[in-house]
Parts: sequence; structure tokens; C-alpha cells
Amino acid sequence: MPVQPGGPDAADRAAAGGDRRHPAAAWSVLVGCALLVVATAVCWAAARRPWGLSQLYFLVDFTDCAVYGAVAWLILLRRGHPVAWLLAATGVGGGVSALSAQYADLLTVHPTLPDPVLLTSAQYWAWAPGMLSLIVVLPWLVREGRLPWPARAAVLAGTLVVATFELFQLTWPGPTAGPGAPLPIRSAAWADLIVAVQPVVMAAVPLLGLVAAAGVAWRWRAGPATERVGLGWLAVGTVLLALSFGPVALPAGPAAHLADWLAPTAMLASQAFFPAAVLAVVLRQRLWGIEIAVRRTLVWFLMTFLLVAAYVLGVSALDALLPTTPAVPGVLVTALVAAGVQPGRIRVQRWVDRLIHGAAAEPLGVVRRVGHRISAAEDPADVLTGVAQSLTDLLRLGACGIVVDGPEPCTAHHASAGPVGEPLVLPLRRGDREVGRLTAWAPAGERLDGRTRAALVDLVPVVSSAASLAATSRALVASRARLADARDSERRKLRRDLHDGLGPALAGVALGLQAARNLLTTDPAAAGHLLERLRDELDQGVEQIRDLARDLLPPVLGERGLAPALHELAQRYERSGLTVRVAAPALPLPEPVATAVYGIVAEAMANAYRHSGARNCDISVERDASGVTVRVGDDGGGIPSGAPTGIGMLSMRERAEGIGGSCRIGPGPAGGTVVTVHVPDDRCAVAGDPDPAAVARPAAVPS
Repeated sequence: MPVQPGGPDAADRAAAGGDRRHPAAAWSVLVGCALLVVATAVCWAAARRPWGLSQLYFLVDFTDCAVYGAVAWLILLRRGHPVAWLLAATGVGGGVSALSAQYADLLTVHPTLPDPVLLTSAQYWAWAPGMLSLIVVLPWLVREGRLPWPARAAVLAGTLVVATFELFQLTWPGPTAGPGAPLPIRSAAWADLIVAVQPVVMAAVPLLGLVAAAGVAWRWRAGPATERVGLGWLAVGTVLLALSFGPVALPAGPAAHLADWLAPTAMLASQAFFPAAVLAVVLRQRLWGIEIAVRRTLVWFLMTFLLVAAYVLGVSALDALLPTTPAVPGVLVTALVAAGVQPGRIRVQRWVDRLIHGAAAEPLGVVRRVGHRISAAEDPADVLTGVAQSLTDLLRLGACGIVVDGPEPCTAHHASAGPVGEPLVLPLRRGDREVGRLTAWAPAGERLDGRTRAALVDLVPVVSSAASLAATSRALVASRARLADARDSERRKLRRDLHDGLGPALAGVALGLQAARNLLTTDPAAAGHLLERLRDELDQGVEQIRDLARDLLPPVLGERGLAPALHELAQRYERSGLTVRVAAPALPLPEPVATAVYGIVAEAMANAYRHSGARNCDISVERDASGVTVRVGDDGGGIPSGAPTGIGMLSMRERAEGIGGSCRIGPGPAGGTVVTVHVPDDRCAVAGDPDPAAVARPAAVPS
């Protein structure tokens, strides 16, 4: 890439949101760069020129063609962004420049070959548009959306510098050691202008490059969090690229104190970093919908470039340090490079995997971080939100949603910036039961690669546990609230019964006693009759108190068990005109279970008597290997369609859930309402409890 005394037009349009993909252009760039690489290698092999300074510049251009052509191909497959076109210009221009240099060397060996000036002079001008634009223009364009005015001004200034430099290279009229410019302007004034302005243009390139690096660094420091990822790498890469051009931009005096190989070696070294830095921003910020399947391509190019750069730098350094035969540096460096291939490939592979796949490259790390997020959540209700956010950030998803089914359904959703693509739905299971779904969306224009899908599948058990924990927590909170409401309702009912029933009755007895006292001296017979009435009222009050006590916890339940308590309850309702049939064997049950079942049956019968207009009611209690099942059915009008769930129904369900059972309330097969309560067998066991199967088995009859 020699500089003759004397870029593409970097467009000042910065918003590329509407650019479409250009697969034809992408493949044209890739095929063109591949052909240039092959043709250059053939010319280099045929010329057999000795290694020297010109070969170092040739290697820079050759590497630019291979690396930037591939990167431009990857981006153009998805978006026709200005960055892609600049990279394509760098790759193609570098390839033409490298081919020009090797063809010029080939002409010295085979002078009879054609000598087109446009080709042989390309080594002086073909590289400039792309390479200089990388330094002064491209860093401003690696973003999404419209450029702010400082960036637009910087892009315009960089474009003018690149265009001026390229114009001087194409039209230089003076004598040169090479074939000359393809479009010379034969004018002394023009030549004087080039000689005066060219040093300024050359000096402006690294300065504008450092300004571009400062702009990127400012975005990295002060920009939104979603737009800062990878910008630090781009800033460092821009600085290295700008400094590598510094020795070429120095005046002749200071430049004489520098080694000739410093500039091309610095350029070659910076090229090992800058394209990877650009891809780091593009991939990690998911700009422009780049295809996710670039891992092997990127690893191959980075490894190839690093090995070539290491070989060139090693040979150059050892050639200066070991003034022995020319073969010694090559042999030593070849051995060192061969020894470092495998460790280098592993490190590059790991870096590229993390660049493209994020934390999905290390599934155990994802599990660990998700587990930390679950354990760090103080409120169990925030567990699902934390898990969804962790999966979105760590696996670089477009969005992630978690839905948990059940009586207390809950959802969580987290999305990264921008639209999303196709979803992947995975069921969440606890045992054989599906409890919800995990939905993962790819970013817009992309698809979930196999590694991310595998990581999501591996995380399903962890997410299922988190979903179950969150659902259980919500159910527990809701259950506590319903229990509190049920207790308050029962207290209000008890207060109403005492205030409206027993309270007025006792007040009436007190007034009657006072009246009887006044009548004792004047009308003893009337006083006796009044006392008889007061005694009847007291008997009724005592019966009301007993009814209240029985409703809370009948004594027979604690003394004799559930079956006698249900028979006593049935007798109380029969006096009110409700026929109750009870089929309940004597079952030993724990006191909490018996109390809860009795409360459910009492509530069901009260609802049947008060609200359904039932005339008959059946109560059955059965026990088998699965547990105890209690059914209360009536022949009333049933539950109206759309009727709200009342306190009584909630109370029955809460009592059943409190003992680990279930309660179903629905219409009966012949009308009316059926309340079914099932208590698992492990909740019904008491000390000395017989075999459940033996309870229903008749005693053996001796023959």
C-alpha cells in the first residue's frame, strides 16, 4: 500500500433503518474478493520476489481483502448499511491493490506480459477509499438510527479528506518510481497544489481517526446501556488503526527516524483487532439483523489472520535480531506458530462463542446465574420477572415470557430493545403435570440457533421450579387473604347472631323479670304467668347458644368422631323439615381433618336449606386406598349460571385446602348441587389407624 505523492464517497446519510438486504451484492463481494486473493497468490508465486518492505504492504492489502470482504459479505446478507459498503470497498480495494503490486513484480520477471496502467497503478490508489474510510468515517456509522449533527459533520469532514486524497492519487502528474497515475492532470499548478496540500491531508487522517475514536468512547461512556455494548472494543480498534497510519502521515524528516517496516507492521497488527471490534458491536448490539450463524467463518478468518500476522511479525523481528542464515527466523517462527495454533484456536473459539451466543456458550453459567437471580429475589412474586430478564439478557433473546397456569395464574415478560422474531414455546412441567409455558423470541430478523435452543431446554427444569415457587407463593397469599375474609365473615355472622338474636332475647327477659317483680304484690297470678313465659324464652336462648356452639365445634365431634356428629347434624335439620340421609362409617380421622370435613358438610347443608329450596339431602363418607371422599347432594334448584362465588363456597374450599384436600362444587346428575370433598390418604392417617382396605372389608366368617 505505498503512497504516491498526491475513498469511496462516504455518504452522509446515517439513518439506514429502511435498508434492505442485498444477497446478490454480498455474494458478488465474496466471490470477487476470493478471485482477487487467488489471482494475487498466483502472481506472487510466479514472481518469486524476495521478502522486503513492499511485500509487507502487499500483505496488509492481501489481508484486508480476505478479512473485510468476508465481514462485508456477512453484513450485506442482512442489511445494505453504509458500513457494509465501506467494508466491501476496503476488501475489494485491498484485493485490487495487492493484485496490482504482485502483477507489477511479475512484469519484472516476465516483461512480455500486458502492462495496463490502470492495473499496475492500482497499488497506489485502490486501497485508499476503503482503508481511509475505516479510520475517519466508519466508526461514526456503527449505530442504528439517524446520526446526530456532530457525527454528520465528522462524516462529511472525513469524506472530504478521503475524496481529496483519492483525487490526488488518481491525477498526480509528476514522475514517480511506479507506472504513474491512471488519470494524470498535466499541470504544474496542479502538481504544486498536490505537493502543498498532500501533507495536510495525510496528517488529517490519523487526527480525524482519533476524533472518531473519542466519539465512540463518549458514546460508550454516556450512551444508553443497550447502545454501549462493544463500543469500548471499537474505540480501541479505531485508535490502533489511526496510530498505525501515523508513520505514513509524518513529514519526511521525522519519518526518517522510524524503521521502514514500522508502518506496515502496525497496520497489519491493527487489522487483527479492528474487524473483530466492528463485529463485536454489530453482533452484541444485534444491529441490522446479522445472521447468527457466523461462528465458524469468524473463527476461521481470525485464526488465519492472527497466524499470518504472528508469522510476519516474528520473522521480521528475528531477522533483525539474528543475523544468521535467512532460513533460521522462518524455521523458529514456524515452530512457535505451530505450537500456538491449538491454544489460540481454543481461545478464539471461546471468544467468538461468547460474542455471538452470549452466555448460551456456557449453559452451566446460565443455570448458575438464573439460580442466583431466584435466590436473590426477596419477594417470590418477583422470581418469574427476574428469571425472564436473566434469560433475555444472558441468552440475548429478543424477548422471554413465562406463563403459569392454575387457580392463581401469573405471567412474566421481559423484552430487549427493538422488535422480536419467531417464538419458541417450551412446556413447563412438575412431574407429569404441565404447569405453564416458557416462550422465547429471537431478535427481529434472526432465528434461535441450536446452542440457544439447547440452553433453553436445559433450563426448563429450573424455570419450572421457579414457576411452581411463584405460583405457590401467589396461591398462599391469596389463600391467606381468603382465610382472613372467611374468618371476618364468620365473626360477623356470630356477632349478628348474638346481637340480633340472643342479645334482644336476654334484654326482653330482663324487662320481663322487672315486670314480674312489680306484679308480685298486686297480681301474683299474672306474675306467675309472666315468669312461665320468661322461662320458655330462656330455654329458647339456651338452645340458641347450644346451636351456636354446635356450629363452631359440636362436642360430639371431639368425643365420638365424625359419623355421630353428622348424624346429630342431620337430626337438627330434620326438625326443620329437611330430610337428611347419612351413610358414614365410623372412621378414625385426625381432629383437624374431622373438624374441616364437618365444617364443609355443615356449610353445604346450610346452603341447601336456606338458598336452594331442597327437601332432601344425602351425605356419604367413603374411604379407600386414595383417601376419604365426602359427598353432600341435595335436590334443590342448584347454583344459578353466572352466580358469583360467595363466602360459603370460598370457606368450603379454604377448609379443604387447609387439610391438603380438594373441594368441588357443581350440579348433580339429577339436578340440585353436589359438594365433593377428597382428602388424600396420607392426611387421614392417625396412630393405630387400620388398613384402609380393611375398613370396607367384611369380617371373615368361620366355616
